[in-house]
Amino acid sequence: MNTTRSRLKGLAVPVKVVVQRFALVMLIVAASAMILLGKADTLVVERFRLILTDVSAPIVEVVSHPVAAFGGMVRGLNQIWHLRSENERLREEVERLSNWQSVARRLESENAIYKEQLHSSVEPRVAFASARVIADSGSPFVRTMLLNAGARDGISNGQGVVAQVGLVGRIVDTGSRSSRILLVTDLNSRIPVVLERSRHRAILVGNNSELPRLTFLNGGVMIEVGDRVATSGHGGLIPPGVPVGRVVSVIDGVAVVQPFVDLDRLEYVRILRFELPRLSGAD
Repeated sequence: MNTTRSRLKGLAVPVKVVVQRFALVMLIVAASAMILLGKADTLVVERFRLILTDVSAPIVEVVSHPVAAFGGMVRGLNQIWHLRSENERLREEVERLSNWQSVARRLESENAIYKEQLHSSVEPRVAFASARVIADSGSPFVRTMLLNAGARDGISNGQGVVAQVGLVGRIVDTGSRSSRILLVTDLNSRIPVVLERSRHRAILVGNNSELPRLTFLNGGVMIEVGDRVATSGHGGLIPPGVPVGRVVSVIDGVAVVQPFVDLDRLEYVRILRFELPRLSGAD
């Protein structure tokens, strides 16, 4: 039995070698024939190519469905992983904001109690009028914007103008139906401000660049990059606590401030109608 298997195995090896050589020769002959046929009759080759395309197209389509499905599955898994990490981040953010909300409510309650005990006067409420920016100065030497609201809407010179995230400037010219804003970056702009962290007062001065500066600060004031700047309320036209910007650099003791508002993309603003109560007996 073992002898018979050995003989069959010995015969199979030469047959395999002959078949492999024959297949190689046939492939070479077929390739040569295709080349010669293509040179001789391109129309026949083109038809043969189209037939092969028609035959292989359904096969390729069938094969491509699992590949596309696998690609979609991979993208879906990536999205699920991204959503999971985003969900974790949002959960942490919600937890942090909830803690801050609890602190804010406690401080609000304590503040109300202290005001009642001290008989503290209440800050006047701030009303506002909304307006749309209809033009800007378009000049490197003047930083102003024109609004489609004026005196008939209760707007007057000196009133502060804010956007959603912070101070824009103040009203300098008022017509019946329009008014003009002097932006915080204008060379003629002077805004009383306070550093939120240290509570030191200063004046925000525009210089016709994108970054106004702080002046009239005491020499010993320590200013750090990242300090927030808000209005101080001095002058009685702009209410205190309106966000203005953040200190981005301190050069030779001069603090440079980046406004919170992107002044190049303003569309709608609010004009603050704020006025301190008059002293009793004043004319």
